[in-house]
Amino acid sequence: MHGYSRLGSGRPSLPASPSTVTPTASASPPLSPRLRHCRNKNTGFGTRVLKPQESFWGWFAYVFFSTVLRRRGILLFAPFMYILGMLMYMGSLSFEDSTGGLVVDQSPPPPGSTYRSPQVFEKLWPFMQLDGNRSSNALMTTWHPKSRQRWKPCVNRSFSQAGFSELPRSNGFLIIEANGGLNQQRLSICDAVAVAGLLNATLVTPMFHLNSVWQDSSKFGDIFDEEFFISALRNHVKVIKEVPEDILQRFDNNISNIINLRVKAWSSPTYYLEKVLPKLLLMGAVRIAPFSNRLAHSVPSSIQGLRCLANFEALKFSEPIRALAESMVDRMVKNSSISGGKYISVHLRFEKDMVAFSCCTYDGGSEEKDEMDIAREKGWRGKFKKTGRIIKPGAIRLDGKCPLTPIEVGMMLRGMGFNNNTSVYVAAGKIYKAEKYMAPLRRMFPRLEMKETLASPDELAPFQGHSSRLAALDYTLCLHSEVFVTTQGGNFPHFLMGHRRFLYGGHAKTIKPDKRKLALLFDSPNIRWENFKSQMHEMLRHSDLKGSDVRKPSSSLYTFPMPDCMCKTGTRTVESNTTIF
Repeated sequence: MHGYSRLGSGRPSLPASPSTVTPTASASPPLSPRLRHCRNKNTGFGTRVLKPQESFWGWFAYVFFSTVLRRRGILLFAPFMYILGMLMYMGSLSFEDSTGGLVVDQSPPPPGSTYRSPQVFEKLWPFMQLDGNRSSNALMTTWHPKSRQRWKPCVNRSFSQAGFSELPRSNGFLIIEANGGLNQQRLSICDAVAVAGLLNATLVTPMFHLNSVWQDSSKFGDIFDEEFFISALRNHVKVIKEVPEDILQRFDNNISNIINLRVKAWSSPTYYLEKVLPKLLLMGAVRIAPFSNRLAHSVPSSIQGLRCLANFEALKFSEPIRALAESMVDRMVKNSSISGGKYISVHLRFEKDMVAFSCCTYDGGSEEKDEMDIAREKGWRGKFKKTGRIIKPGAIRLDGKCPLTPIEVGMMLRGMGFNNNTSVYVAAGKIYKAEKYMAPLRRMFPRLEMKETLASPDELAPFQGHSSRLAALDYTLCLHSEVFVTTQGGNFPHFLMGHRRFLYGGHAKTIKPDKRKLALLFDSPNIRWENFKSQMHEMLRHSDLKGSDVRKPSSSLYTFPMPDCMCKTGTRTVESNTTIF
């Protein structure tokens, strides 16, 4: 018997979808000529026919083709052919000879595998200037009004039948450690609330792991409003700031002595009830560290409801972050008066560590290569030098995995119709070689702002050295923009897209570019401006259509809050103006 769980196991069941195959009658095929010949030792001309097995190569060909031509043989042979093809592909580009030297194929690189964006910019820049002077700003009509299903927040819907006037007695204390940056911490916090509700446990305010990459010593209360968090959850999950003294005494006043359960990633509610709850009841307190991605995406609605409540209602930034962020939003709106207070926000991932981790090459030559080699070794010792690991920058670029440079973001936006009067906020860390790479973007968008230009040094001083607090400022500026542009993926844009859907009637109002297509276009120095614009408009239209997607079973609620955290309100025209909350 398990301890009391308010939310139950909620074992989800998948619908069966059997398929029926109706056999069809067919005439027997004629005997193979080979078999007919084998019945007679001699042909009509008195010549003896050799069996294939009577010579080695004949035997080999016989076995090979008879295997491949059978249906099962094809399936068995497919992996071998795939591996052989990949080896041939990798070998055609580069390999090491017996002396350790690099042998490079001299054939031209495939289209899209080389960074030629500066050359494309020089070709298109005169046309951008002409176009900018005579075109209207696309910011006013980015999201085309059309009839679509509108949604509204309804976080408390999941608790209508499972709410409690008073929380039942707790089964024990749940202690979790959130690791990573701002939004990975956010994910851990929200999932911890859901697990605490499932186990009927008291949640201790999550601790933050000092990450070697982020280097931020901030506590929960430095980033989020701790009192508000506790109050917002009080009717659903009990949250306390610290482990009670009497509980700590059981473990010699050392929280590290509390059992740490190694929970697998994406664990189901059933796992928590069968494996974690008995330990919680026995010990009175359990730790789970690390806790990132430790709860499955697809869980019962009552558990999803706690995720919604935690992410969209209970988590609010601390007062110092809110105060400065709101002032910065007001300044962006005033700077954007020419476009009705609307502006674009861009999440630009072109920091040195991101460029190094991507293994992509740009136009910095040997100096860039040396810098990136040092950065990779410093941040990820030996990871990129493992025996047998082959790094192919051209293939990475073709696959759309390279971080977009500022010049590429600028060309994309100008091609979509955003002219030089558009206000742009760039959310980013320290840009790699900023003086070089940011200059073209500023030429295309003179009304460009960043944290460092929108806030004074004195205002930013309390946040310096705390990457998560600085990220919280960027998050707020991006949340309230008319258009948000994501360039490299990760938790930051995923949470923002979900939050924007929650605020703006179910539409993310986000441009998510097709980076594989961009790789081909930016490797075409002779491309015509009209052709480039046509491709960019199609990309913008696709982002508009995908903005209202609902969550699939394998997707995250934090990116797709419909239908778990939102309700339909009927079909109506979606307006493009935003509401600041």
